[in-house]
Amino acid sequence: MTTIPNPGLGTVLVANRGEIACRIIRTLRRMGLRSAAVYSDADAGARHVREADVAVRLGPAAPAESYLNVSALVRAARRVGADAVHPGYGFLSESPALAEALADAGIVFIGPGTHALRLMGDKINARNHVHGHGVPVVPGVSEPGLDDAALIAAAADVGFPLLIKPSAGGGGKGMQAVSTAAGLPGALAAARRVAAAAFGDDTLLLERLVPTARHIEVQVLADRYGHTIHLGERECSLQRRHQKVIEEAPSPLLDDAARARMGEAACAAARSVGYVGAGTVEFLVPADAPEEFFFMEMNTRLQVEHPVTELVTGIDLVEWQVRIAAGEALALQQEDVRLDGHAVEARIYAENPADGFLPAAGTVLHLREPAGPGLRVDSALAPGLRIGTDYDPLLAKVIAWAPDRGTALDRLDGALARTEVLGVGTNIEYLRLLAADDDLRAGALDTGLIERRLPDLRFRTPQAAEIAAAALLQLSRAAAPPGEAPRPGTGSAWNRADGFRLGSPAPIRVTVLPAAGGAGADVELRRGREGWRISVDGGPSVPAALTLAPGEAALELDGVRHRWSAALEPAAGPDSGPTWWLGAGGWSTALHVPSRRELLAARLAAAGRPAGAADPAVRSPMPGTVTAVAVPDGTRVQAGDLLLSVEAMKMEHRLTAPVAGVVALTLRPGDLVKAGQQLAHIHPDPDPAPEPAGAAVEAPAETTATTEGAAHAGL
Repeated sequence: MTTIPNPGLGTVLVANRGEIACRIIRTLRRMGLRSAAVYSDADAGARHVREADVAVRLGPAAPAESYLNVSALVRAARRVGADAVHPGYGFLSESPALAEALADAGIVFIGPGTHALRLMGDKINARNHVHGHGVPVVPGVSEPGLDDAALIAAAADVGFPLLIKPSAGGGGKGMQAVSTAAGLPGALAAARRVAAAAFGDDTLLLERLVPTARHIEVQVLADRYGHTIHLGERECSLQRRHQKVIEEAPSPLLDDAARARMGEAACAAARSVGYVGAGTVEFLVPADAPEEFFFMEMNTRLQVEHPVTELVTGIDLVEWQVRIAAGEALALQQEDVRLDGHAVEARIYAENPADGFLPAAGTVLHLREPAGPGLRVDSALAPGLRIGTDYDPLLAKVIAWAPDRGTALDRLDGALARTEVLGVGTNIEYLRLLAADDDLRAGALDTGLIERRLPDLRFRTPQAAEIAAAALLQLSRAAAPPGEAPRPGTGSAWNRADGFRLGSPAPIRVTVLPAAGGAGADVELRRGREGWRISVDGGPSVPAALTLAPGEAALELDGVRHRWSAALEPAAGPDSGPTWWLGAGGWSTALHVPSRRELLAARLAAAGRPAGAADPAVRSPMPGTVTAVAVPDGTRVQAGDLLLSVEAMKMEHRLTAPVAGVVALTLRPGDLVKAGQQLAHIHPDPDPAPEPAGAAVEAPAETTATTEGAAHAGL
């Protein structure tokens, strides 16, 4: 790639992590600038640390002690002799405190001035300010200092349904949709809790919830000399709980006239605060009235979805952020901006969509990212990388460009099908299902589309072929000499404490459990002169042959050949068994082969409990932090009562009582918990009162989007 003229800076410190840090470093390298990374203890082995020219440790994993620590970032910048700091997005990217501290240290902040940061960082002030400059806003109540009682009183004038929004922050964190007055008090309390934890400010505002709304945002660029332009719009309506999933540019809704009007409104909002750098003005657009649009907020930073704008305009936004911060004037006039073709971006998250979008953690055991004409991947992934729950779950972005929208969507789907990430659960299958949606293909989008589609989405579950493959992989692993890779079983003598035995005429029985939960499968394997025969859960015994290659497994089962990428996750300890990961076409699964001790422990836990009865133990479905405890130890609860909340990767998981009884609970807010850890136990009532016929019991747990908090924003 050709080096471009240096803007006069020497070293730029990237005050962020993950895929955005890698993406910024890529442009800095192309510009001939020295890049400096920062990292927490959790990110010591991260990809952005390896790709930078130099890296500085900030502190422990907790964001407040690392990526949100202004003084630590300024010290790091001084240590590496940084001339400027690029904040990326999330964390301190919109922090006046960081901008001021850098100015005091004589270091350039690659972003707007503190006036714009403060004014646009407060939704109430921003809304009132731009309204005074002729930019239309959504009807609502936006006055500072209103308590819950005042907001409840004002809600009647706003009308239902309405949206509660924290005044500080962004990215949909803490937002609550409310359809009735009865649900308002609880929603206000939840929104305040999230806002206080995330942004240190629990001020709230109310807005009318626009039905069938589209979320369209406009990219602006402004230099220090009063020159402001826009680079067209991005369609960001495909969201789940206010978090964007798939974005595209341009929007299929707007024509040239609507694009020009919205672009000018965005420039007016930017000019009104003397904006400098790259920023995004977000609008709400009624799907049935695209000529109308309402200001939502201005994000005073780079956006996660900026690559789609770069692909249709040919303009490197990070490059121009750096150049503007260095004092250069924009080289573009508005009439120079041309939108060429169509670009679509899909965000790959560490989460399990089939399990309520629970955050996922693990180690990347196998990685293959797509490449080819019209494709771009912005990624933080690397083989061996540990994915924890300290930060945002965004792992990578796959972006496709083509001359037209339909081809771009096809190219995106093909790229996702070739994306392989084993060792941690991802949403790749979910993204492919969305990309195939008829309404999305037709451009008939709105912010509620995903929620309407979710009940009908059918996620693939492990079938007999995957279960049989896991059983044979386990035998292959056991038959291999110590230290060697798994190989197809040879029938050599083998005996282990977990009950497996090779070389015996008796059948071998293996239990295979989907690691994501669900019923296990019993596999019976018999070896004869012609090879293995396999029966899954009492089904017919059919011939099976496993073929292995590095990172791949192929199984011929009853004459049908199956192929997957494959990886082994070793046992977590001496008393547990390994987990086999298989993936194909963007779909992946983890299949656990439990040890004898694990099977015995499961049987003992179920002993004495009536068949079908709920487990009185309440366990964490994910590693995370306790954010709230709803009941004290010793409280009598009913089935479905809220017990406590656990947060990880911006998701708050509310755990409820599975049965009626007295709760034993000793955790406190702030406690760290592990996946599967018992958090509470319900001592059931001896004779619970019968429930009325037809009564519904709330599901044992509910997951909601929560805050960026100390985590890196979904934005």
